[in-house]
Amino acid sequence: MAIASHPDIDLAPFIDHALLVPTATPEQVERWCEEADRFNFAAVCVHPTYVRLAANLLHNKSPRVCTVISFPYGATTSAVKLYEAGEAVENGATELDVVINIGWLKAGKTNEVHREIAEIREATGQTIKAILEMALLTPDEKKLAAELCMDAGAAFLKTSTGLYSGATVADVRLLKELTQDRVGIKASGGIRTAEQALELIIAGATRIGTSRGPELVRQRETMEVKEV
Repeated sequence: MAIASHPDIDLAPFIDHALLVPTATPEQVERWCEEADRFNFAAVCVHPTYVRLAANLLHNKSPRVCTVISFPYGATTSAVKLYEAGEAVENGATELDVVINIGWLKAGKTNEVHREIAEIREATGQTIKAILEMALLTPDEKKLAAELCMDAGAAFLKTSTGLYSGATVADVRLLKELTQDRVGIKASGGIRTAEQALELIIAGATRIGTSRGPELVRQRETMEVKEV
């Protein structure tokens, strides 16, 4: 599909401005929150240790505070995930990007995968984005993971942590087909240009996870509309 047929897409409302490097400092969190407010991004996504700081900085401002749960492997116990999610919400998070237990999914422990997401959703009452880490899944596993997480109450399906591989148009299109607009789709990982972001949005992404939000918005403002 051509970007030229979608000339009016504004990237900013799609962006989850992510600061998830292990070296993140409070000063960087302050910068990310200021940028999110200035550009009107959908959310800032920070490590759990910085949720309270981000919530204070964004109080009464439009960007939401997002954090990651059991990041990046998804292999902590269900009790730890539930506690981490509850503490994050107490500190001000309204969106939780939860890494599913990929080993359980591959082992056929579907009830356990479903229960984890459902318990976090029920206990917190907040927006859950289930991270599927699609680069590690077979086509059948991708479908199964999507169905389990939607049934468990996830509001978004997220392509990846960015640790193994980035978001792909093919995976976003697959999720679009599987979800039938019942939930949102967050494309995340390796999104470095406005053109990439636009391709993913056209494919079906409703959120874009990236650490380069301001750069993408500036690129979008200056890029020449062209066929892709």
